[in-house]
Amino acid sequence: MIKLVIDCMGGDNSPSVNIEGTLKALEELKDLHVILCGKEDQIAPLLEKYKYDKERVEILDAQDEITCHDSPVEAIATKKESSLVKSLMLLKKDDSVNGLVSIGSTGAIISGGIMKIGRIKGIKRPAFCPILPTMNGGIVGICDSGANVDCSPLFLHQFALMGSLYMERAYGISKPRVALLNIGLEEEKGDILRKETYPLLKEDTSINFVGNMESRDFLSGNYDLVVCDGFAGNVLIKSTEGACLEMLKLLKKTFYSSLKNKLGALILKKDIYKIKDQMDYNNYGGAVLLGVKKTIVKGHGNCKMKSIYHCVKLAYTIEKNNLLAAIEEAINKNELVEE
Repeated sequence: MIKLVIDCMGGDNSPSVNIEGTLKALEELKDLHVILCGKEDQIAPLLEKYKYDKERVEILDAQDEITCHDSPVEAIATKKESSLVKSLMLLKKDDSVNGLVSIGSTGAIISGGIMKIGRIKGIKRPAFCPILPTMNGGIVGICDSGANVDCSPLFLHQFALMGSLYMERAYGISKPRVALLNIGLEEEKGDILRKETYPLLKEDTSINFVGNMESRDFLSGNYDLVVCDGFAGNVLIKSTEGACLEMLKLLKKTFYSSLKNKLGALILKKDIYKIKDQMDYNNYGGAVLLGVKKTIVKGHGNCKMKSIYHCVKLAYTIEKNNLLAAIEEAINKNELVEE
């Protein structure tokens, strides 16, 4: 049995989307047990609307919540009755609880993951690894996407190893193609960080390193994992998402600009919705926080039920495929523990 705790009070549409998405996953995954953490007086009435296996659902009452306006470190230290802190403490103290899913404050989740759960032996810095769709119908991961603004070559080397194992264990990608985000494809390109990281990845035979990648090729489908510091990764992922959204707006504006275009849009309606669906982040779950001792999946703050469903399935799959044990073994086997 895989047991997950769900932080039901995080995000813009909580707790309804958290509950609905979790119950959808529960219906599909017969060996899943969930603990819904949050305000019981809000969660219990919502649960009454659904049919579900009551033997596999618990409620952990938490009358406080951490918002995006709170200082992450201070909130984790002081808001002990918040749904996120109580979820983290349960995850830490109860060995039967495998993972946590939350769409709450990113900073608080990072702080809580490090302060309450702790790092896997040998890991210097945990890192976020979200997934985006590629133009050929596949997916690409990016590690790190914002947890670590300042990085060393060792950090990036560990990100590459953790992310590679993640893409393999969670998504079934054999020998994921790993690229280093840079300003050019040539080996000598980039700043000191990139120049010092490149040979580390090139010499590590446990990583399928394919060289540098320029940001314009991020969604090309030629790479399975992109490695970078959190600052560059966050800029890349947000600019990519923003560009895609603006392009969809431009297409919509064009289709409604004339009768001829409206007729054309009507003919292409199914294809247009297929593209929109392909680019919808709700179909790809959340970002896993790689490097901590328990599975933690962070979803988008304003996500829909479908995204919660995928977040829960992702956490479940990670546990089923023993990702954390594989990371600890690989990090220490490769002796990536000292700078």
